[in-house]
Amino acid sequence: MRQIVLDTETTGLSPQGGDRLVEIGCLEIVNQVATGENFHVYINPERDMPEGAFKVHGLSAEFLSDKPKFAEVVDGFLEFIGDAPLVIHNASFDMGFINHELKMVGRPPIEQARAIDTLLIARNRFPGAQNSLDALCRRFGIDNSNRVKHGALLDSELLAEVYLELMGGRQPGLVLDANLEKRSSDSGSIERRTPRPIPLPSRLTESERAAHATFIESLADGGLWPK
Repeated sequence: MRQIVLDTETTGLSPQGGDRLVEIGCLEIVNQVATGENFHVYINPERDMPEGAFKVHGLSAEFLSDKPKFAEVVDGFLEFIGDAPLVIHNASFDMGFINHELKMVGRPPIEQARAIDTLLIARNRFPGAQNSLDALCRRFGIDNSNRVKHGALLDSELLAEVYLELMGGRQPGLVLDANLEKRSSDSGSIERRTPRPIPLPSRLTESERAAHATFIESLADGGLWPK
């Protein structure tokens, strides 16, 4: 199954208030394996860059001034995503901006039903815990040290790893090692399983012990078993 992991950067929080897309990053996964195919573009928002947004992603109006407008990249973007499901963290935000830009260039919107929202998946799996992309990277032991600022393609790469973890793609099906590291769902820290401080009492009754001893003695090689 082909899916597209997607992230965007913007000039702010509200497309209805005049904010615009400034970056789109997508990568392809097939059967929960990244193929290495990606789509990445910076976009000229045709407006200024608020200081708050600049602090988040570091993309200045000057840097974006010679980049293509959305109308110039929309065909390549739609061709890359095709009809695949879109894996997005906080999907309503990114989908809202994408559909607003599509409307501005006279294209039909992308159906919300195509979005797989990893934020909702994480909230269901880890209720009450922090479920930002950074928090999920810490919880799953994913290296996000290069994420000094937000970037659509880097964040898509990290989200792809997070998504595979949320879907169980990198988790062993059966755990037999008593010393296996387990992940804490409330703090994101990694804890190591320790022996029980007080061993559980045996559930065998005296009559069961006696019956077992009698059975052992009845075996031909019974002298070896009690040892």
